[in-house]
Amino acid sequence: MVAQPGGSEKAAVARNGTDGRADATGSFSAKVGQLRASNPLPLYLQLQSLIRDAIKDGVAPRGSGIPAERDLAVEYDVSRITVRKAIEGLVEEGLLTRRRGAGTFVAGRVDKNFSKLSSFSEDMVARGRVPSSRWVSRAVGAVTPEEAMALGLSPGSPVLRFHRIRLADDEPMALEFSTLAAGALASIEDVGDSLYAALDAAGHRPVRALQRLRAVPLGSQHARMLGIDTGHPVLLIERRGFLPDGRVVEFTRSYYRGDAYDFVAEL
Repeated sequence: MVAQPGGSEKAAVARNGTDGRADATGSFSAKVGQLRASNPLPLYLQLQSLIRDAIKDGVAPRGSGIPAERDLAVEYDVSRITVRKAIEGLVEEGLLTRRRGAGTFVAGRVDKNFSKLSSFSEDMVARGRVPSSRWVSRAVGAVTPEEAMALGLSPGSPVLRFHRIRLADDEPMALEFSTLAAGALASIEDVGDSLYAALDAAGHRPVRALQRLRAVPLGSQHARMLGIDTGHPVLLIERRGFLPDGRVVEFTRSYYRGDAYDFVAEL
């Protein structure tokens, strides 16, 4: 705590601005507001409320950085434990996100509509964001037992595999593992940013899909790819995409960051 010896955090708030007016220094508190000594709420909840309102009002826009805990502790003259508790609560709400080695940022959450069959790229463009991919691998191989069950293929059948990190505005959002029946595309090189665009061009875009969603912890290797902590909960979606004649053309497993996605279904 930065308060004077023998003082309390409440006393520090009183010294820093009992009326809640922002200072003129251009600091973070000047933008989002001051803590109030007259407010009976615990200080970490006050700080949460200030940051939450700043995000809601656009004062802290999507993707903008939040000062480090030690800097916020000094600026608000409170303990780092108080700041950490406030930030952790906002991370759990999905309003803030931590990026390994980079800091804490305002999250850009995405609503994914489960009632519409669309690609990652289409979802991002519809929300005014720029989609892109980082290729991990793409290869031709023999179908595995799990893939054979999902795609309805015979043992030994050839398949196309695509492993990508999906990004929005250069921020990692999801890991995607897709397997296609070999006849779906002429070549694995046909896939650019959008798998569905390539399937559409080939006349093999799915017209319906079955999806299963569950929460899982992410292992260290995959967590590094998304820039999140090992064990961080993600949303795993397994999808089978069907052609008009009922054949399965796509089997995809996607790991979506739980702090970046809200899944919506109209019933």
